[in-house]
Amino acid sequence: MNPLLQPFDTAPFSKIKNAHFKPAFLKAIEKTRSEIDTIVDNPEPPTFENTIEALDYSGYQLDRVSSVFFNLNSAETNDEIQKIAQEVSPLLSEFSNDITLNEGLFQRVKSVFGERENLKLDKEQRTLLEKRYKSFSRNGANLPPEKKTRLREIDAELAKLKLKFGENVLAETNAYELHLTKETDVQGLPESAKEAASQLAKSKKKDGWIITLQYPSYIPFMKYAKNRELRKKLSLAFGSKGFHGDELDNQENVLKITNLRHERANLLGYKTHAHYVLEERMANSPKRVMDFLTELLEKARPAAQKEFQKLRAFAKEMDGIEDIQKWDGAYYSEKLKQKLFNLDDERLKPYFKLENVINGVFKVAEKLFGLTFKEVSHIDTYHEEVKTFEVYDADQNFVSLFYADFHPRPGKRGGAWMTSFKSQFRKNGKNVRPHVSNVCNFTPSTESKPSLLTFSEVTTLFHEFGHALHGMLANTTYPSLSGTSVYWDFVELPSQVMENWCYEKEALELFAHHYETGGSIPMELVQKIKESATFQEGMQTLRQLSFGLLDMAWHSQDPSDIKNVKEFESKAFEGTQLYPDTPETCMSTAFSHIFQGGYSSGYYSYKWAEVLDADAFAYFKEHGIFNPEIAKKFKDHVLSKGGTENPMALYKRFRGQEPQLEALLERAGLLKAD
Repeated sequence: MNPLLQPFDTAPFSKIKNAHFKPAFLKAIEKTRSEIDTIVDNPEPPTFENTIEALDYSGYQLDRVSSVFFNLNSAETNDEIQKIAQEVSPLLSEFSNDITLNEGLFQRVKSVFGERENLKLDKEQRTLLEKRYKSFSRNGANLPPEKKTRLREIDAELAKLKLKFGENVLAETNAYELHLTKETDVQGLPESAKEAASQLAKSKKKDGWIITLQYPSYIPFMKYAKNRELRKKLSLAFGSKGFHGDELDNQENVLKITNLRHERANLLGYKTHAHYVLEERMANSPKRVMDFLTELLEKARPAAQKEFQKLRAFAKEMDGIEDIQKWDGAYYSEKLKQKLFNLDDERLKPYFKLENVINGVFKVAEKLFGLTFKEVSHIDTYHEEVKTFEVYDADQNFVSLFYADFHPRPGKRGGAWMTSFKSQFRKNGKNVRPHVSNVCNFTPSTESKPSLLTFSEVTTLFHEFGHALHGMLANTTYPSLSGTSVYWDFVELPSQVMENWCYEKEALELFAHHYETGGSIPMELVQKIKESATFQEGMQTLRQLSFGLLDMAWHSQDPSDIKNVKEFESKAFEGTQLYPDTPETCMSTAFSHIFQGGYSSGYYSYKWAEVLDADAFAYFKEHGIFNPEIAKKFKDHVLSKGGTENPMALYKRFRGQEPQLEALLERAGLLKAD
C-alpha cells in the first residue's frame, strides 16, 4: 500500500519508501487529469464556480505528493531521490503544459474572464480570475500548435537542467574537505569552530581538523583563520563550485538555461526572460529594476569605496598586506569590527543558544500576533533533528503546524529557506490550516557546547521565521493565493522586517541569555550590536547589488552570443567590483537562486523588499516595536492576505503610504555618504 496515495494530514515520512514516489506521482497526475476533464466536459456554461474555482481546488493530492518529495530533495536527499527527481520533473513539466495548453479548458477560462465585469466578484475572486487567465495566456495558450510543441520541449529540458545544476552544486559542496593536521593551521579559530572541525575529523576516522564548504564550517574559517594561504585555498574552492571543467561543471548548464529561457520568452511574445518575469512583479519592467538598482548603486558606491579603502589601510597597517584579496575580506573586516566596536561573534554566541533563540522568535510572535508554540513529539518527521510545533492563536484556535530543521547534513542543500507541506485554504465551510517548515544550516552543537549561533545566524533564523509567519497566518479562500503565493518582490517583506527585532533591546531581553549563567545580554553589547549594524553597509549593499545586476545581465538580453560564462560575469560585475578578480572562480556556476531556484530576474527583490521593510519597521518604531495596533494592521493587511490583491494596495492599507527609499538609506547610514 502506497502511503502517499492514502488520505493523510501530516506527511507520513516514516512509512514512505523511495519506491513509493514515482507511482504516487503517476497516480496523482492521473487523478488531477480526471479532475480537469470533469471541468472541461461539464455541459453547463462556464461560471466562476464550475471553472475557475474548480480549477484552483484541483490537484490537491498531486500538490501534497510534490511538496513531500521536493522538500526531501532539498533537505534530505540521496542519489536515489535525485534520480527520481530527474525522472518526475519532466513529467510534471509536461503535465503542467497539458493544463495550460488545454484548448477546451482555456476556452472556458477565457469565457469567464470575458464576462468578469458582469460577475459580482469580490477582490480575491477577481484576483484569482485574472491570475488564472494570465497563467494560460503567459504560458502559451494563445500559441499556434507548432509553437506549443516547442514550448513543451523547452519546459521539459529546463526542468532537467535546473535539477542538474543544483545536484552539481550540492555534489561539489559535499566532495570538498580541507584536512588540517597542524595546530598552526587552525590558529585564530574560535574554540567552538576548532571543536566542530575536530569532531568532524573524528567522525571520518581522521586526525586533526576538517573544514568544509558548509557555511557553519566555511564562514568561521574565513573570518578567523590566521593562515592566509589556507584562507585562499578554501575561498577558491568555495568560489569555483561548478567551474572545474569536469562532470560537475555548470558552465554549459548556465548557457543552456539562459538561452532556453530567452527562447521561451520570445515564443510567448516577450523581448527577454526578464520582460516575461517582471510583468508579474511589483517592479513591472526591466527598466524599472535597472533604474532602482542604479539609484541604489549611486548612493552605495561612494560609501563602499571609502569602507574598502579603510579596510585596505587596516590590513596593511596590521599585517603589511599590500594587495587585499577576497580571502582577506572577512578576516580583516572582523578584526576591524572588533577594533571599532570591541564586538565579535565569539563574545555574542554564548547569548544565542539555538533553543533560546527559537523561544525568542516565538515570544516575539506571541507579543506581536498572539501566537503560542507547543513542541510536540507525535508528528512524523524525515530526520531525527527535525522539531515540530503546534501553533495556536490567542483564543487557542489551531493556526498551523511548524517544522524546524536547523543543522547541516550531507543530504541537505546549503542556505536557509521556508517551505510548506500543506497550504492554507477554505473549502466547504472549513478553514484548512497550513503545515509550514523552516530549513537552515546553523552551527551544530559539539561535545562540550550546545548549538551557539553567530549573530548572522540569529538574523537568518528571524528572517526565515518571517516567511513562516506569512505561511502560518494565511487566511484566504483559494490555495493558489495563500501564504507566500505573492509577487516575488513582495515575498521578502515579512522575512526581512522580522530581522529588525534582533537589534532591539526590548526583543533581545526576551531571549539573549547566557547559556551557562542565564544572565541577560549586557546592554553595552546590545548597544554595540546596534552601532555595528551599519558597519560596512556600503560594501554589503554593493555586494547584493552585484548579484542583482548579474541576474539582470543574464536575463534582460539575448544570451545567444555569450560563449564564455566567466568573461560575461566579469563584465557584469565591473561597476560593483572592489576586490581584484580571481580567474579560478565563477559565481554564476553556483548561483542556485537564479539557476535552480525561482529568483531568475528576481534577485533585485531582496533590495526592493528592504525598502519596504525599512519603511514598515520605521512605522513600528514610531509607535513601539510591540505596538498591538500596528502588529494587527501588519497581520490583517500583509501576513494573512497572501496574494489576494495587488501588493502595493495591501502595503498602503497597512502603512497609509507608499514605501520611501529614504527609510532604507537612513537605516543603512548611506545618506551620510553623499
